[in-house]
Amino acid sequence: MKKALITGVTGQDGSYLAEFLLEKDYEVHGIIRRSSSYNQERLEDLLTDEEANALLSNSNFHLHYGDVTDALNITRIIGEIQPDEIYNLAAQSHVRVSFDMPGYTLDVDAKGTLNILESVRILGLTEKTRIYQASTSELYGKVQEVPQKETTPFYPRSPYGVAKIYGFWITKNYRESYSMFAVNGILFNHESERRGETFVTRKISLAAARIAQGKQKKLTLGNLDSLRDWGYAKDYVECMWLILQHEQPEDFVIATGEMHTVREFVELAFKHVNVEIEWTGQGVEEKGIDKSTGEVIVEVDPKFFRPTEVDQLLGDPTKSKTLLGWNPTKTSFEELVSLMVKADMKKVEKEDKVKKMFD
Repeated sequence: MKKALITGVTGQDGSYLAEFLLEKDYEVHGIIRRSSSYNQERLEDLLTDEEANALLSNSNFHLHYGDVTDALNITRIIGEIQPDEIYNLAAQSHVRVSFDMPGYTLDVDAKGTLNILESVRILGLTEKTRIYQASTSELYGKVQEVPQKETTPFYPRSPYGVAKIYGFWITKNYRESYSMFAVNGILFNHESERRGETFVTRKISLAAARIAQGKQKKLTLGNLDSLRDWGYAKDYVECMWLILQHEQPEDFVIATGEMHTVREFVELAFKHVNVEIEWTGQGVEEKGIDKSTGEVIVEVDPKFFRPTEVDQLLGDPTKSKTLLGWNPTKTSFEELVSLMVKADMKKVEKEDKVKKMFD
């Protein structure tokens, strides 16, 4: 039985990856940060009751207290587990927040990656342990070519992107310096019903569900013209695993090869709750109107703009498709939005039922 260690196991990708690996008969270990609240709460919030019970009751799933910024702690955990594979998904991954917390973002996203690589080296596990580093399309930032592929020059436009560029290069450096199987998966935007509620796609799907059920009046967003390559997180974790099964350690772009605006995401999300959006105005004055009622339900607020904007990101998944046999469009953009809105419709309905019980 292979052993896998997942940092960031309480996030969207970590939870999907844990389930995926358990289905492949792995012994899965996840790292969670210690807090005063119940330590499995984040996982239970992400998953349905059935999913949470299946994951947390699995005898091959184990949780450990730790933090990638604590080098001694990470070395101890890796030494005890002796994993065959490490998936470093831990990160401060909110781009806008990285401008407010650049130091913390650096500690987690850059130094955290170094701590894992150095621990594997010090412990003498370079021949045994394969390491996957979750890289990001934000490395490309001010894009130098379209679409972006493995050879496209980087130009990060946020503290998050800059911290992740260190993680990318230190992973590659340890691979070349110490013959480690350490690789980067350059993930483009990937969403799901488990996406954090502060991320724009989940913010939109939740707002569509709440507005449709009369629980919210308006949705406020930033740049509606931003173009992104959006895929389904559940499909993307399969590619992470395939990268570590590849014969040679190589870096791969994980993307769909399709691009859509935030505006398109809004239109499609509301379409799934039978609301047709009409747009009026431009720039910060642009508004989305419910065609049937004439009410303004979408507005733009400059506070959600980034100091340096990334206008478009479009990945080229040719290498992943060709060498790994991965299907980047197993779940279409339309299916992704539908999955998210349907899940949030159920979430809002459940919240309403719970509220009425205590009223």
